[in-house]
Amino acid sequence: MTERKRRVALIHDHLAQDGGAERVLAVLQEMYPGAPTFTLVHDPRRANPVFQQRDIRTSFLQRMPLAVKRYQWYLPWMPNAIERYELNDFDLVISNSASFSRGVLTLPRTLHIDYCHSPTRYLWSDTHRYVDELPYPGLLKKFIPFILTRIRQWDRLAADRVDVFFANSRNVQHRIRKYYRRDSTVMHPPVDSAQFTIASAVGNYYLIGGRLVAYKRYDLAIRAFNRLGLPLKIFGTGPEAGRLRQLAKPNIEFLGPVTPDELKRLYRECLAFLHPQEEDFGITAVEANAAGRPVIAYAAGGALETVVPRQTGVFFEEQEWESLADAIIRFRPEDFSPTAIRQHALTFDTARFRERFAAAVEREWTRHVQRMSDVIHLALT
Repeated sequence: MTERKRRVALIHDHLAQDGGAERVLAVLQEMYPGAPTFTLVHDPRRANPVFQQRDIRTSFLQRMPLAVKRYQWYLPWMPNAIERYELNDFDLVISNSASFSRGVLTLPRTLHIDYCHSPTRYLWSDTHRYVDELPYPGLLKKFIPFILTRIRQWDRLAADRVDVFFANSRNVQHRIRKYYRRDSTVMHPPVDSAQFTIASAVGNYYLIGGRLVAYKRYDLAIRAFNRLGLPLKIFGTGPEAGRLRQLAKPNIEFLGPVTPDELKRLYRECLAFLHPQEEDFGITAVEANAAGRPVIAYAAGGALETVVPRQTGVFFEEQEWESLADAIIRFRPEDFSPTAIRQHALTFDTARFRERFAAAVEREWTRHVQRMSDVIHLALT
């Protein structure tokens, strides 16, 4: 199985949004241009248009009623859909997973590497909150925990099918060890840091944004700025948009979706970027740093690996609006060097990710080939 003949397949959970995991997938597709991408469903209207130019192979769920728009409804069928991918022709399988894609079935001669964004959150660390936030009638909600228990058992067994785990942060590495009892190598995800620039002068506003979903805790920022009366700009769209608008006072501006160029300007001209959530890694915080702006972050999760206190940002300790407001009151943007902030962010740049990932894959491939050779040798003696 030489490099020239080695066949690679990429596995992704679902292409129905444009988030951090999808950015990693786009980089992997560039690194392995001949590799098809297997995914549960693909919604071209919500996914990044770049994927329309790729070899995307969907599961049987793609043909189910409303599955593309409401793929969450088909949760009980997802393990079976993942296991039905035909991967026997591939030598190297790379799953890019936050949930089910690590559960694919591969042959013994196939090396399966999982780039893990997290053990499935709603099965392990966030189960109770996930059930509470489901928009289902109360009676239906009572059945969800029984379904999750069965899928949790499958997920634990599915993790044993992976040959090698790469974790996107030390935070995720700890969770892989706790829930799957597996070792992993930390490899921070790619951030296109080089595309951002430092502004000659900044504005008078604070910034927050991304997908407007509950766990990102935009409500904390809104409540803090409602009380402080300072300008806050929020970019992005999501299911929480309506509720958040209702909470906000006039000093808070919702920008909706923004263009890449507008996002760059927003980053480089803000006083600071807010990061009140606990993320597995947190790409937007690194992007803000790449534009030379400090981050005010909740001291948990991936932020502990990307934010250097008093150099690239500051932390607040309690995930409450009062703690965030206190950090903002104490924050002094003139205490930070935009150049030093940007230099730190460049350590997470896409080019460095590609180098580290390629080297790690080749290292694991060499070990895999040696193991297979040892097996053949033992069988012949």
